[in-house]
Amino acid sequence: MRDVAVIGVGMTPWGELWDKSLRTNFVESALLAIQDAGVDKVDSMFVGSMSSGVFVGQEHLASLLADYLGYGPIPAVRVESACASGGLAFKLGFLEVASGVSDIVLVGGVEKMTDVNGSEATYALGTAADQEYECFHGVTFPGLYALIARAHMETYGTTREQLAMVAVKNHEHGSLNPLAQFPFKITVDTVLKSVLIADPLRILDCSPITDGAAAVVLAPVEWAKTLKKPMVKITGVGHATDTIALSDRRDITSLDAVEKAAEQAYKMSGRKPSDLSLAEVHDCFTIAEICVTEALGLFPKGRGGEAVEQGLTRLGGKIPVNVSGGLKSKGHPVGATGVAQIVELVKQLRGEAGPRQVKDARVGLAQNMGGSGGSSVVHILEKM
Repeated sequence: MRDVAVIGVGMTPWGELWDKSLRTNFVESALLAIQDAGVDKVDSMFVGSMSSGVFVGQEHLASLLADYLGYGPIPAVRVESACASGGLAFKLGFLEVASGVSDIVLVGGVEKMTDVNGSEATYALGTAADQEYECFHGVTFPGLYALIARAHMETYGTTREQLAMVAVKNHEHGSLNPLAQFPFKITVDTVLKSVLIADPLRILDCSPITDGAAAVVLAPVEWAKTLKKPMVKITGVGHATDTIALSDRRDITSLDAVEKAAEQAYKMSGRKPSDLSLAEVHDCFTIAEICVTEALGLFPKGRGGEAVEQGLTRLGGKIPVNVSGGLKSKGHPVGATGVAQIVELVKQLRGEAGPRQVKDARVGLAQNMGGSGGSSVVHILEKM
């Protein structure tokens, strides 16, 4: 297999983008990535999108977006793995280049979520949970992650304040990101006094409903070297699944799909958690970041909350986590999140992240997951 590099990235501001359609969001980010790559062709395309049919009534995105981008009739694929759709699209783009099937591959992610009301958005997102054993009984994702949070608190002593500190940290990081949906700082007290959604989670523990897109361009390393520009190589890839329903898990405080995917990525890259300069992880809820950092081996089981409280995951800390602002502050257009994580890593490894730049960043990890951990993708990128 060929070594693969990310040679271009593109992302536009995220938020409630009333004046932009799904296709417009995608094309704007895709063109930025293509321009950044400095290429004049694309051989194939992969697009992550979770629920475009429910959110905006549009399926068949592969054909639509290739056409609207002006690159038809290239082969294009729409990828779905719930909130891990973008990360999985990136994996498939990597394999397309590594296998030699294509030389220049565009990978994008997009979701348009704010054109429906709250109950419709809840329904669309709920399609990633177990319909017969969870949704039928009225459980939503805030409820599922509240169960995880309560179990983690009871088992390991994680505190309500530590959950809030995840949100505070990520909003502090997001305040430095001009593309973030909510680029402002908050306090622990603000989180604790915000509206209760599903005990113990409050609204400021939850990622928002977001419109947005992100895109990257991939190429073989040997070809990319001819560009004579900063280059980032994909050195590790991992992908795993778990049961959708929490009731079928061996331990709802453990994210086995994340742990398995991370093991694969570490092995492929020859890296270990202590080698990482930074990580972008799936903080759809504050408890998710804590559980993910434990599953990735960044901290011992049950100590993720303490790590946040001690400042280990802040910019300037031992292992900065979600310096983009994460899903919590940057936003979470579900199909685009995994690709946006890659965009952030590339900017960091190139030294182009501005005021949120991680000093001497050389190795970055991106972890994207679907549902309550029913699927997860992990990638490790390195500065060349």
